[in-house]
Amino acid sequence: MPAFPHSTTSTPTAIAVPPSLALPVIEAAFPRRLHPYWPRLQEKTRTWLLEMRLMPADKVAEYADGLCYTDLMAGYYLGAPDEVLQAIADYSAWFFVWDDRHDRDIVHRRPAAWRRLRFRLHAALESPRTHLHHEDPLVAGFADSVLRLYSFLPQSWNRRFARHFHQVIDAYDREFRNRTEGVIPKVDEYLALRRLTFAHWIWTDLLEPSAGLELPNSVRKHPTYRRAALLSQEFAAWYNDLCSLPKEIAGDEVHNLGISLIKHEGLTLEEAVADMRRRVEKCVEEFLVVERDALRLSDDLDDGTVRGKELGTAVRACVRNMRNWFSTVYWFHHESGRYRVDSWDDRSTPPYVNNEAAGEK
Repeated sequence: MPAFPHSTTSTPTAIAVPPSLALPVIEAAFPRRLHPYWPRLQEKTRTWLLEMRLMPADKVAEYADGLCYTDLMAGYYLGAPDEVLQAIADYSAWFFVWDDRHDRDIVHRRPAAWRRLRFRLHAALESPRTHLHHEDPLVAGFADSVLRLYSFLPQSWNRRFARHFHQVIDAYDREFRNRTEGVIPKVDEYLALRRLTFAHWIWTDLLEPSAGLELPNSVRKHPTYRRAALLSQEFAAWYNDLCSLPKEIAGDEVHNLGISLIKHEGLTLEEAVADMRRRVEKCVEEFLVVERDALRLSDDLDDGTVRGKELGTAVRACVRNMRNWFSTVYWFHHESGRYRVDSWDDRSTPPYVNNEAAGEK
């Protein structure tokens, strides 16, 4: 079925989802929408990638739109002010480019380059303004996007975002060591690390500027709200692993739930795929239950006071966008050129990446 039954294009086409990856419950119960700013978003993020020198001009022209990075964010943060969505989309595009640099530094055995980048990103997170003109485009682009994200909510939100992303950088470093040393984490260890490398709490934090309000700890840490957020992110991370499995096996990866299941649980490839499908389907089932409780929480917060109405409205927006994450992640994996391994000349080398480290050949 089409991702958008009422597409804005003149020639809507159905997306062919392989049976092993098809989730009928997502297609039926999680209708997909795009933020109305999306066409402009796509154009401006493409321009930003060029201005920040994050991708060569020829690769931006050939691949940027087809990678669908802006589609992913425009389908998630519904209701966000245009400037907030633009900052999130640029940051998300940066994140994918960073992930590709990390991958290439591993593949080409560049530990010194990765170490330098890691230290610079930690520093830029604490002081983005002083890194806006850094020689490494990846550092400068990160500083630019983070500085914009820091402008929407109070310092307390900025400190939380920084704390969460420091953890993501350190998790990427653990992945770097695992991959260069050929270490396949055990399943439980991998699942804990995946919450960080997928940046579960970063994408959840960004629900708040989209809703225009920093949520108090009493709400963010409420078991119902936290569970709904975690389920939406776990679904995304594990579905990503399911869709990425052919690409990552081709690239001698060690960081994938399926690979951990095969190595440490003794599953065949077919059994691992079935196990991963069960996990993602369970996330959907549990979310449909918890979502109702989270929406009741938003109603309870709306106690007739001005503050209560503000909180209830923000939580309702955040929970509805958690729901959007399911559909936008699902369709992204079938629309984006990032996962079309069979169309690549080299199944282990994405055609949209730059194989050089910054300043190195």
